[in-house]
Amino acid sequence: MQDFLAAIAVVINGLPQGLLALSFGFAALPTALAFAAGVAGAFVFRSVAPISFQAESIVLAGTMGKDRLERCTIVFFTGVIMALVGGMGLLEPVIRFVGPAIENGMMAGVGIILATVALNMLRKHPLVGAVSVLIAILVYTFMGKNLVYTIVASVLVATAVYLVTRRAGDRPATDANIERIRPIRLVLNSPRVIRGVLAMVCLQIGGNIAYAGITGSIANTPVNVDHVTLYSGIGDAVSGFFGGGPVEAIISGTGAAPNPWLAGMLMMGIMAVILAVRLLPVLARYVPSESIAGFLFVLGALVAFPANIRLAVGADPVLGGVVTVVTAATDPFTGLVSGIVVRWLFSLAGI
Repeated sequence: MQDFLAAIAVVINGLPQGLLALSFGFAALPTALAFAAGVAGAFVFRSVAPISFQAESIVLAGTMGKDRLERCTIVFFTGVIMALVGGMGLLEPVIRFVGPAIENGMMAGVGIILATVALNMLRKHPLVGAVSVLIAILVYTFMGKNLVYTIVASVLVATAVYLVTRRAGDRPATDANIERIRPIRLVLNSPRVIRGVLAMVCLQIGGNIAYAGITGSIANTPVNVDHVTLYSGIGDAVSGFFGGGPVEAIISGTGAAPNPWLAGMLMMGIMAVILAVRLLPVLARYVPSESIAGFLFVLGALVAFPANIRLAVGADPVLGGVVTVVTAATDPFTGLVSGIVVRWLFSLAGI
C-alpha cells in the first residue's frame, strides 16, 4: 500500500506537467510508449530511478521548435543520441570533462528559462497565471518547500479560478486528431531542430546525473546513470517518432517507498495507462496551461537557479557566471560551448 501511495503521489505531480506537454502540441497516446519503455528498462536493470514528465525538457523542446513537427523531431533525435550515449557508457566521462562550473551554470540558466516561460504565461492569461504563481510561492514557502504540494495546490486553485471566470465556450484547445500511433514527418532541414537537439542533449546529460542520482540517494540504492539514460533515450525516441513528448529522469518520491524499484515501475505503469486511455487530453479541456505557471516559476527561480548557481560560482565564479548568462539568453548547448571556450582561453592565458 505504501508503494502504491508513493506511486500515486508522483503521478499527481506528473499530470500537470503532462498538460504542459499537451499545450506545446505533444500527443498523450504516443507518450504512453515512453512510459512503457521506462517500465521495461527499470525492470531489466533493476533501476530505482523512474522516468516521467520533466518540465525543463518540455519547455526547452516546446520553445526551441516553432511547430509540433519540429518539437517532436527534436525529442526523437535527442532520444536516439541519449540512448547511444547511455548504451556506450559515455555519460559520466562527459560530465567529468565538462566539470561542475559548466554543468551547474547550464542548469542555473535553465532555471531562468523556466521562470521566463512562467512570466510569459502571465501575459497570456494574467488572472490565472498570477493566482498560480501566488499560490505556488505561498505553498512552497510555508509547507516545507514540498514541490508536490506546490504543483497540486497551484494548479487546482488556478484551474478553479479559470472555471469560475471563463466565458461560455472558452476552454483550452486540444487536437484529438494527433492522438494516434502514427509516424510523424521528421523535419531534417531546420537549423532550429539541430540547435534544439544539441540543447536538449546538454540539458539531459546534466539532468540525468542530478535527478537520477538524487532519487538513488533517497532510495539508498546506487543508480547506474548510463542505464537510466539508455531507457529514457529509447522512450524519447519512440515517443517523439509518433508525435509524443519528452519523458526524462526525475527526482521521484518513489525512492522513499519501502520497495522503490517496484514503486517506480508502478508509477510509470499508471502513467502509461492514463495516457493510453486518453484521459489526459480530456482533462486538458478544463485545465488551462497557465495553471502550471506557478510551479514553473518556483522550480526555476526558487529551486533550480539558487541551488545550481551556488555550485557553479563555488567551482569557478567567472566560468559559472558566463555559462549561466549565455544559457539563459540562448540555450543549454550554446551555454556549454561558451563555457568550454572560456575555459580554453583561460588555460591559454595561464589563468
